[in-house]
Amino acid sequence: MVTQGQAKVTTENLYKCPVTVSNHRGSAIGTITATDGTVITMPAPVQYGKGPIAADLYNECNQITPAKSADVDASKVPVVEIDPDGEVITGHIVADNYFELYVNGKLVGIDHTPYTPFNSAIVKFKAKKPYTMAFLLVDWDEQLGIGMELFQGNPRHPGDGGLIARFSDGTVTDSSWKAQTFYIAPLNTPDEVEEKGNVHDTTKLGRVHPVAKKPPCADACYAVHYKIPDGWQGAAFDDSKWPRAYEYTDTDIGVTALPAYTRYPELFDGSRWIWSSNLVFDNVVIARKTVR
Repeated sequence: MVTQGQAKVTTENLYKCPVTVSNHRGSAIGTITATDGTVITMPAPVQYGKGPIAADLYNECNQITPAKSADVDASKVPVVEIDPDGEVITGHIVADNYFELYVNGKLVGIDHTPYTPFNSAIVKFKAKKPYTMAFLLVDWDEQLGIGMELFQGNPRHPGDGGLIARFSDGTVTDSSWKAQTFYIAPLNTPDEVEEKGNVHDTTKLGRVHPVAKKPPCADACYAVHYKIPDGWQGAAFDDSKWPRAYEYTDTDIGVTALPAYTRYPELFDGSRWIWSSNLVFDNVVIARKTVR
């Protein structure tokens, strides 16, 4: 599905930080109509406000900012039961910008802050192997429908995403995950997306900042969208033909000085930042892994 220009805002902001912070951005929701008549929710059909908010690891808005990992207390984090006879698994998660985590189709945790300031989260669930984790990941855009945000004074700058997580059973985010993209923007023309089987390829545009192209189309930019398939959250969903996730560095993501992440290196040891093949132009990604 193809759209052009900005979406119509239907919700101005899902969350307002109750304290003054240096980088709070509102998280708007809107709709846009594709050339085939399909009405698409922008930036994605999220469950914010409809499910459990993940507990805070680091959250400026809630004034939870432990100085080091030894100060983090996860004892009161609620456990979401998947299997009554399962193992209790604890996960630490950072998403740029927003995540929803499902285990075997059950919603385990929703990111507290949809956009910024950047936060990190703790989740707990009780499951037995094999189990399947599925993340809905959103790189929120300030200019809904064209994948752009304010950066260094430019309000029409392409954003970028990222996910890193580590779980107490040893599972980490890395290239063994699958990652499929469903919203690609900003584009000068829809033809900039090359279909290669199940890969929606835009690598020719540049995969990371600063090499990624900054299209001049502004409010006339295009976006390419794909229908999110039914049942993507569940263990029975077939992701075998999805592309693998790509690994990225802290520098690629731009988090070398992000306290929500850098303060707690032990909690993310061995994990890698992941996304689809294009960190910049792919704005909505689903990442999945079956843990055996």
